[in-house]
Amino acid sequence: MSKHTADLAIETSGLVKIFGQNRAVDGIDLEVPAGTVYGVLGPNGAGKTTAVRMLATLLRPDGGQAKVFGKDVVREADAVRGRVSLTGQYASIDEDLTGAENLILLGRLYGHRKPAARERAGQLLDAFGLTAAGDRSVKNYSGGMRRRIDIAASIIKTPDLLFLDEPTTGLDPRSRNQVWDIVRIIVARGTTVLLTTQYLDEADQLASRIAVIDTGKVIAEGTPGQLKSSVGNGTVHVRLRNPADRGEAETILSRTLATSVQLDADPLALTARIAAGESGSGAAEHAAKGLAELAKAGITVDDFSLGQPSLDEVFLALTDRTNRANTNHTNTKGAAA
Repeated sequence: MSKHTADLAIETSGLVKIFGQNRAVDGIDLEVPAGTVYGVLGPNGAGKTTAVRMLATLLRPDGGQAKVFGKDVVREADAVRGRVSLTGQYASIDEDLTGAENLILLGRLYGHRKPAARERAGQLLDAFGLTAAGDRSVKNYSGGMRRRIDIAASIIKTPDLLFLDEPTTGLDPRSRNQVWDIVRIIVARGTTVLLTTQYLDEADQLASRIAVIDTGKVIAEGTPGQLKSSVGNGTVHVRLRNPADRGEAETILSRTLATSVQLDADPLALTARIAAGESGSGAAEHAAKGLAELAKAGITVDDFSLGQPSLDEVFLALTDRTNRANTNHTNTKGAAA
């Protein structure tokens, strides 16, 4: 491993989980630095939740090794459980109790005396913006309020590592932003967060590093910037003055940039992704050549921009590569048979 174990909240090597004929997790290697938000990104069925359940000691791995703060999740499961907390995709609190009653009950289960449990519940209700709703039954909470009370329940006793498994699924944008603010506060106070999500903007907003998982494997890992650079260093957006010039502009840009050019819904607009391998300045110079060629052809450009690819583009590019590789592997096996 490249980092000292003491600096890592999570360390896995060749982690495997098999259900029947399905290798839900197929040899995952992870290194999660302590004190950060680490994003695990992938589509439904990619193996994200299964990996989290193994790390949280809820499932026993079928192969490989996993450590949490240096403790083996199988041999030292009790030590791991003492340092982690898990908030799953669905609220795990009692909907017939009020928000305050849920938090007080959990505080008592953690061993707090009743006054201390009440005090901790009040602190969390205030911190999560739920004081006014504290005496209402949770079944009457909105989706965003349920997620906030569920996360509050997970940190009655502040964990060293918090697993958040798709915490904003189904929430409206305002509620998602509220959950994001809560995550930032938790990390600022020293807790490591492993966040699984299908939302690319969520990973981009919160995570300092991201692992992209597909078909049970890590297909890419790095900072958001590194992942974006892996599929191209720039996306060129061009808006012409005359829509009649778009066909010729497409030909010129395709030839000059050595890449395919997308015709946008706007009849004046074109978009092209500059190929990976260019440096930041090289990408700009490459784009400038395209604009110069358009000018030589007498094509007027009213607007131009050069930006990084989005995580959406990264994810689609990476998973498309994986799908193509899997298809080619299957075809090769079929031909050999």
